[in-house]
Amino acid sequence: MNANDPIRNTKPCVCIAAVAACAVLSGPAQANDHPFTIRLPVSTAGLDLSQPAGAGELYGRLKEAARTVCGSGDRVGLEPVTDFKICYEKALGNAIRSVNRPQLTIAYLRTHTLQDAASQGIDVPTLVAAK
Repeated sequence: MNANDPIRNTKPCVCIAAVAACAVLSGPAQANDHPFTIRLPVSTAGLDLSQPAGAGELYGRLKEAARTVCGSGDRVGLEPVTDFKICYEKALGNAIRSVNRPQLTIAYLRTHTLQDAASQGIDVPTLVAAK
């Protein structure tokens, strides 16, 4: 991707990585024509991601983090996101794909389609895809 790519510079892409007991929601942003990354920790402490309840709780936390990163609340001095929905869906999709836990993917699929998952590069558990 080059630095003049308008999608990279105007539509923050957010991803998540599970690290120990914390996931980090992050994505590029821009201020004064200088791209940089916004990171927002999302705690997984006390959650059993192999269980529906734990995965559902993390999913809620990730949705809130995506709203925060893509919204205007914490973006003082940053250019506004040109399309909140695109930013939000990409942030959430990247987070689900990065964590790559079946129960979290199932929680995502309760509010999204298989086509949404495919467009975000999310691996769908075989038993879920067969339904």
